Amino acid sequence: MTVRPIVIYGEESLHRRAAEVTSFDDELRGLVDDMFETMDEANGVGLAAPQIGVSLRIFTYNFVNDDGAPSRGVVVNPRLTLSKVSGAQPDPEDEVEGCLSAPGLSFPLKRAEYARVQGFDADGNAVDFEATDWFARVMQHEYDHLDGQLYVDRLNDKWSRRWKKAKRQLEWGGPGLSWMPGVDPDPFGH
Repeated sequence: MTVRPIVIYGEESLHRRAAEVTSFDDELRGLVDDMFETMDEANGVGLAAPQIGVSLRIFTYNFVNDDGAPSRGVVVNPRLTLSKVSGAQPDPEDEVEGCLSAPGLSFPLKRAEYARVQGFDADGNAVDFEATDWFARVMQHEYDHLDGQLYVDRLNDKWSRRWKKAKRQLEWGGPGLSWMPGVDPDPFGH
C-alpha cells in the first residue's frame, strides 16, 4: 500500500467525468488499497479516485453511522438515488463541508438527507445500502467527484463568492498542485 498525493482544485482529473471500471483485478484492488491508505493518512471520511489523479469511478469511505457503527468500504461504478434537496439556505454551522482537494477550506452546502448507494466492491460483488444524514452527505460528496464536480461547484451565490475569493488568494485553478498526506501539514488540523 502506498500513500498518494492528493490533487488540488484545478487538476484535470477533478473536473471531468471519470471512466467506468471494467476490470475487477489485482490492479484495481491495489488502487483501492492505496486509496484507503491515502484517505486514512489524510484523516478523510472519503476519497474518490480522481482526487489522486486516477480518472476511474471509485470512492472509499470511512464514517461512523448514526447508529454508532463504523462504516468503511469502497464503491466501484456507483449509482445514487437521492431524496429531494431542500430549497432552504444551508445552515452555516450544521451543514458545512470540506474537501481534501480544496484543503483547509469549509463552506455550507445543502444536500439530500437520504441516499441509496448501489455499485460494486473491489472484487466485483454487488453492494446496495442506504445512507442518511451525514453519511448520505459523504456519499454525495464522493459521488460528485466521479462526475467532475467538487462541493465548491455547488455552493449558493453567497458562499460561492467567498470560495472564489479564497481560490484566487491561494492561486488554485490550474494543474500541478497537490499535497502529500503524512508529509505536508494536515490542512484541516487533525
